[in-house]
Amino acid sequence: MFALVDCNNFYASCQRVFNPKLIGKPIVVLSNNDGCVIARSNEAKSLGIPMGAPAFEYQKLFEEKEVHVFSTNFALYGDMSSRVMNMLSTFSPDIEIYSIDEAFLQFKGFDNFDLQEIGLKMRKTVTKGTGIPISIGIAPTKGLGKIANKIAKKYPEETGSVYVIDSEEKRIKALRWTKIEDVWGIGRRHAKRLYSLGIKTAYQFTQLPDEWVKNKMSIVGLRLKRELQGESVLELEITPKKKMIATTRSFDNMLTTLEDMQERIATYAVLGAEKLRREEGHCSMVNVFIQTNKFREDQPQYYRNIIITNEYPTDSSIDIMKMALKGLSAIYRDGHHYKKAGVIIMGISPNEQTQLSLFNNENPKHAPLMSTIDKMNQSYGTQKVKFGSQALDRVWKMRQEKLSPFYTTKIKDVIKVKV
Repeated sequence: MFALVDCNNFYASCQRVFNPKLIGKPIVVLSNNDGCVIARSNEAKSLGIPMGAPAFEYQKLFEEKEVHVFSTNFALYGDMSSRVMNMLSTFSPDIEIYSIDEAFLQFKGFDNFDLQEIGLKMRKTVTKGTGIPISIGIAPTKGLGKIANKIAKKYPEETGSVYVIDSEEKRIKALRWTKIEDVWGIGRRHAKRLYSLGIKTAYQFTQLPDEWVKNKMSIVGLRLKRELQGESVLELEITPKKKMIATTRSFDNMLTTLEDMQERIATYAVLGAEKLRREEGHCSMVNVFIQTNKFREDQPQYYRNIIITNEYPTDSSIDIMKMALKGLSAIYRDGHHYKKAGVIIMGISPNEQTQLSLFNNENPKHAPLMSTIDKMNQSYGTQKVKFGSQALDRVWKMRQEKLSPFYTTKIKDVIKVKV
């Protein structure tokens, strides 16, 4: 059996843990530079605030409805996520951290245990230990676990926020309840196609012929169908690795010179390379993009991206920066006001699986240099040691006008109790 554990309104819940006055109040969390809404509490959803809503367009609504607005605090959210995942791992050693607020657990050898009771105990433990409310769906497959979780979240009073699909009757009932567009792995395009054929529920999807599903939705769709039929074909990914690492930013002010763009791209490449080394990976491709301000219709618009490949996999900031700058030089055009740019590291492989070649391989001097730079930056602060292509006197900082304290990661922000 698999359990999907999902933290309810995770970002909003993290804020409520340290400020209980926010319980029951509408909350939204904004993206980098306070650009758009990336998380909403149920109360904010009921106000009609959509995901991705530009913050400046909804500023009046925020004020009128007394919506509590927060900048992203990834240090806090990441630390709270680690606490939740550590507690969950005490219930089963087989755990896949699917995202910052979701995890799959596999229960092997629990045939004689009451999984409903175990789920309730998990919820009580996590809620008491972290203050984060969770919903749990338990089923024979990961796909059914997703559906069970939706039921637990939809009907918390009836289920205790824990729902177990442990019979054929429950499986069919759950599939008939689930809309096809809500099925994990069914995208908008497939949902539209299925709707045109009269397939509106997950149960109807499972009645389609295997051959049709494979031809129209590939082997991925066929695996999903079998998962919903109760056949486990998706295993836990105990140590999932990122397939790409993106470092993208909107500029405070629009940039108009190649020199300024080179400095930004070099910095993004270095930041991405640092993340890559923390993931213990190497990369073989870098995607670079630049774009103007799409909201400034009075100015000429321009967007381009390019993928640069390397002769050998690398995790060196020097190599990745050179690739990114090569890409920028190919797509940069004078006469434009650039508002955003990014470097996306692709073709990532684990260090132990890095493919070497006979003649071209990474410079052996880079590894100890990168290790030393990483240690110094960790000890003395981010971007204390820089490369010549970066502005030595400039420290990039996001606009975070509504940033909450770092309650669990900075000693100065720890809550003080007067006794």
